[in-house]
Amino acid sequence: MKMLGILKHSIRYCRRPVAANLQSTIGSTNSNKRTLDGQLDLRCTHVRHVHDDAKRVAEHESVIFRQMFDGETYTYTYLLGCPETRAAILIDPVYEMVDRDVKVAEEMELDIIYGLNTHVHADHVTGTGKLKELLPRFKSVISKSSGAKADIHLEDGAEFKFGNQCIKCLSTPGHTGGCMTYVLPQHAMAFTGDALLIRACGRTDFQEGDSGKLYESVWRKIFTLPDHFYLYPGHDYRGFSRTTVAEEKKFNPRLTLDKEKFVQFMKELDLAYPKLIDKSLPANLKCGEISKEAILGSEDVLSHMGNH
Repeated sequence: MKMLGILKHSIRYCRRPVAANLQSTIGSTNSNKRTLDGQLDLRCTHVRHVHDDAKRVAEHESVIFRQMFDGETYTYTYLLGCPETRAAILIDPVYEMVDRDVKVAEEMELDIIYGLNTHVHADHVTGTGKLKELLPRFKSVISKSSGAKADIHLEDGAEFKFGNQCIKCLSTPGHTGGCMTYVLPQHAMAFTGDALLIRACGRTDFQEGDSGKLYESVWRKIFTLPDHFYLYPGHDYRGFSRTTVAEEKKFNPRLTLDKEKFVQFMKELDLAYPKLIDKSLPANLKCGEISKEAILGSEDVLSHMGNH
């Protein structure tokens, strides 16, 4: 009997740690389950984000797009094509880079039918005149308020089509009196020319420039686009290629100032006289025509703009 009592005591003693260990194991399992659930939640959230990003990329890539750069003038030229019809456009082509642009289009089996200038450039000669000589169907496009020669003149709010693609045209004066921003809403893309650069903006001290107008243009026309829209500038001098509406609204050191401070800031900029303006501006008023007659014929317009 004494031995039986000892055995019962031993069994009761052994049960305690087993039960405790079992409860500890269950608790650990529940904790692991919660950790696993958290990981699954994070992974599901990550998958959703990846899916959203992939969807956005797919929408972006449903238009053929190439960004090309001229290292001499730091100018971006954009080639956009319709995948279905192969019709294509160039935005802000540069005279010296036309052969490159045409070759890229030919390699991609695209038919360049339009060349759109965001404004009358003062730092390079547009390539639209040369493109008209090379491509029989090609037509030049610019804003009506620019005062420049072109086959097609656009006004604020106009819609411009190439193939099955559609561009919305927004008047964004300030850098010059005739600046235009070209928006592809279905692809979340906007081409801002010199009105808005990456963490900067175009100068406003010539060509009917107006700092107050530029500020209003950016905030009312460009910064009212959805935050995720990609913005592609006319130039960049620091190695950037694109930005977004959200980024510039938050980080652009000039446009985050209030209007009065922005105007004063622009007024105090001590910028050098554009080294190519005397050649490029007269030519660009004549659709990129480089000739003595074209330059002389532009003198009255230049005089009106107060550049000399």
